[in-house]
Amino acid sequence: MIHHIDLSSVLRRSVCALYSNLVTRPTGVAVRSEIEQLVADCPGRTLTVIDFTHVGLLDYSCADEVVAKLLLKCDGYFVFRGLHEAHIDAIETTLARYDLALVVEQLDGSARLVGTVGDAERLAWQMVHRWGRADAPTLAATLGTAAPEAERLLDTLSTRRLLVRLNSIYLPIGSLQ
Repeated sequence: MIHHIDLSSVLRRSVCALYSNLVTRPTGVAVRSEIEQLVADCPGRTLTVIDFTHVGLLDYSCADEVVAKLLLKCDGYFVFRGLHEAHIDAIETTLARYDLALVVEQLDGSARLVGTVGDAERLAWQMVHRWGRADAPTLAATLGTAAPEAERLLDTLSTRRLLVRLNSIYLPIGSLQ
């Protein structure tokens, strides 16, 4: 199942009808709590697209609550959309504190990783994203590494919910949309 959550709508419902900025920790807690409830209401494997398009400011405390703690507390997969550079600065800072990473859908529809990811993991993710799917032997042959090392990279990305594992095949989470 796919959720599309307009963060500005959640903000207006949970905090104030005229508010479009994610600032202060209590605001972040209120918004995250509502998102957690929306995600919990859907059974099975879910993809949640969190849309920041209409959010003005995002401070570090709200990035911590709405992004990092959401990733830590909720199962499922997340794609973040509509992020401005100022949003990304606050998000990257908070992701580094928790050793987290996430997938960002850019304006042109392409995806990129933001957060703490090693070079080998980033390269593996980029290849799977470019190909649309991969398995460990194919990735190993392309990287010039052993299949167990490629499988370790793919499993790490899957455990971090940056790829989806279906048996021995790995898919980009954006492909679930």
